Amino acid sequence: MNIDFVRSRFIKHFDGTTGELYASPGRINLIGEHTDYNNGFVFPGAVNKGIIAELKPNGTDKVKAYSIDEKDYVEFGLNEEDAPRASWAKYIFGVCREMIKRGVPVKGFNTAFAGDVPLGAGMSSSAALESTYAYALNDMFGDNKIDKFELAKVGQATEHNYVGVNCGIMDQFASVFGKEGSLIRLDCRSLEYSYFPFDPKGYKLVLLNTCVKHALVGSPYNDRRLSCEHVAEVIKAKYPEVESLRDANFDMLEEVKDQLKPEDYSRAKYVIGEVQRVLDVCDALEAGDYETVGKKMYETHFGLSKDYEVSCEELDFLVDVAIDCNVTGSRMMGGGFGGCTINLVKDELYELFIEQAQAKYKEKYGKLPKIYDVVIGDGSRKLVVE
Repeated sequence: MNIDFVRSRFIKHFDGTTGELYASPGRINLIGEHTDYNNGFVFPGAVNKGIIAELKPNGTDKVKAYSIDEKDYVEFGLNEEDAPRASWAKYIFGVCREMIKRGVPVKGFNTAFAGDVPLGAGMSSSAALESTYAYALNDMFGDNKIDKFELAKVGQATEHNYVGVNCGIMDQFASVFGKEGSLIRLDCRSLEYSYFPFDPKGYKLVLLNTCVKHALVGSPYNDRRLSCEHVAEVIKAKYPEVESLRDANFDMLEEVKDQLKPEDYSRAKYVIGEVQRVLDVCDALEAGDYETVGKKMYETHFGLSKDYEVSCEELDFLVDVAIDCNVTGSRMMGGGFGGCTINLVKDELYELFIEQAQAKYKEKYGKLPKIYDVVIGDGSRKLVVE
C-alpha cells in the first residue's frame, strides 16, 4: 500500500494540508475457523496488506470521509441518528459511535483511506478498516486511554451494532495485535494469547482467491452461530458446566444427538473438533512438524465443507487440486461462501501447484484464481512519514 498515494488523495480532496497517517492489516487464519464465537481457540496472523487512512480534525461536528478505492465521498454527524447510507461509511460511523460510548470525545474530522486487502477474500478487510479508525481516534482524541483489547472490541461491536454481522473477536484482535513473523493463538473466552514464531523453512504459505465474493450480512453466517448456541444450551441442560461448545466434547454431543436437528448436530460436531485441532496445530508447530499441521488443515476444510456447510464448489475444487499436487495442507479460510483457500506448500512443489491450480481453475470456471503469497506483518500503528 502506497502511503504517498493516500496522502496525495487526502490533500486533493480536503484543504491542501496534511493530517496523521494510520494503518491496520488484514489477516490470515492458519486454523480455527468459526470457533471464535464459540469461545474456542483461533490461530491468526496479520498480513502485510491492509488499510491506510489519513485523518485531520476539522473543527466541526461532521466527519468528511473519502473512500479512495470507491471514489466516493460521504459526510455524516456523530449522533446515532446520523448513520450514513453508504455501506463503507457505516464502518467508520460505527467506530466513531463505539469510541464515543467508551468516553472518547470524538469530534469532526476529514479522512481519506485506501486498502490493498482483497475484498471478499476472507482476509478481513472490514476488520482492518475498523481497527485503523479505532486506533486513530484513540490516538487523536483519546490520548491513548483505550487499551488494545478494547480497540479490538470496538471493531467487533461496530460489526454487531452498525453492520449486522454477529461476528467473534478474532479478526479485529489479529488486526490490532499482529506481530511481524508470528502467529497468535488466542483463547476467545479469556482473551489470553500467545505469539508463536512462524517461519516454516522449506514451505510457503499462499492464498488462492476463488474470486467468488462472499457477503456475510444476510448470509447463513448468523444461522450457524444460532445453531451452535442452541446445541450448547441442550448440552448445558445435562452438563451445567457447558457454557458454549468450547466446553463440550464428542461424548456429550452424542448423548443429546436425538434432541437435535441433523444440521445442528453436524455443525456442533465440526466446532468441537476444530477447537481441538487448533491446540494440535500449536503442538505440531512447536515440534516443527508441518506434515501434521497440513493434515489438520485438510481436516478443517472437510469439516467446513461437509459438516458446517460454509464452503462452495470453487473452494472445494481448489482444495482437490491441492490434494492432486501433494500440497502439505489446504483449506478454505474465512467465514465461507467464497474467498480464498490457504495452502501450506513445499518450496519444490510451489510452482507446479500454482501452474496447475491456475490452469485447471480457468478450464473449469473460465477465470484465473488470484494468488497472494502470505507475509506475516505488524498490527495497527501510526505511520511516520520521513
